[in-house]
Amino acid sequence: MKIIGHRGARGLAPENTLASFDIALEHKVDEIELDVRVTKDHRTALIHDAQLVDIAGNHLVVAQTTFAELAKHKPGLVDLPTALKHIKRKVPVIIEVKPLVATELVIEIVKAFLEHGWKPGDFRFASYDQDVLLALHAALPEVQTIVIENWSSVRARRRMKQLGTNQVSMLDYWLWGFFIRAVSRGGWELNSFPPKKNRWWAKLFLGEGTNNPAKARKWAKYGLAGVITDYPDRFKR
Repeated sequence: MKIIGHRGARGLAPENTLASFDIALEHKVDEIELDVRVTKDHRTALIHDAQLVDIAGNHLVVAQTTFAELAKHKPGLVDLPTALKHIKRKVPVIIEVKPLVATELVIEIVKAFLEHGWKPGDFRFASYDQDVLLALHAALPEVQTIVIENWSSVRARRRMKQLGTNQVSMLDYWLWGFFIRAVSRGGWELNSFPPKKNRWWAKLFLGEGTNNPAKARKWAKYGLAGVITDYPDRFKR
């Protein structure tokens, strides 16, 4: 079972920052996942949400704000090239391109790294948005694509078939042992990921799901391929 750092190690450091990536690497993750959006001035910003809300409560729409302005409100903000250079091919990077984000800049950046000695296996593309994944796959078919779905295995199967991939990430709320076994035997490479906020009822019934090593190990016996976790320190090798 692969251990994948969720936005680096978001439970241990500010997400999508170099510090978060460093902590993930310290705990020997197999891969690092990060989020990409594009700013008003056509820079890739590693931000999860479409709006940035700073400590003063100011709301800035990422797509309508320059990178420099966002950086004033978000300490540690970096762009995709900076993050890739920092990680230095130590582990593959899952680039989650957020819905409705234009893909041209991401494609240009990844192509530039490939031209400078990086390999297709150093990257993964992931998204909830099928149009985003199709555009990325059309431009860079040698880079593995990962379908992200919250709960629908029917939709996930249709999307994977369209992309020619067997890679899928699903929200741990909806996963259970026999489902994992069934899709694993069907050829899926399934990763689980935690919700943005773990609700009290989810903690009660799931025990933190993907962030719980005991739960993850149990699911691994059914065929879970990887866990995308906020706390890679809990998964001792």
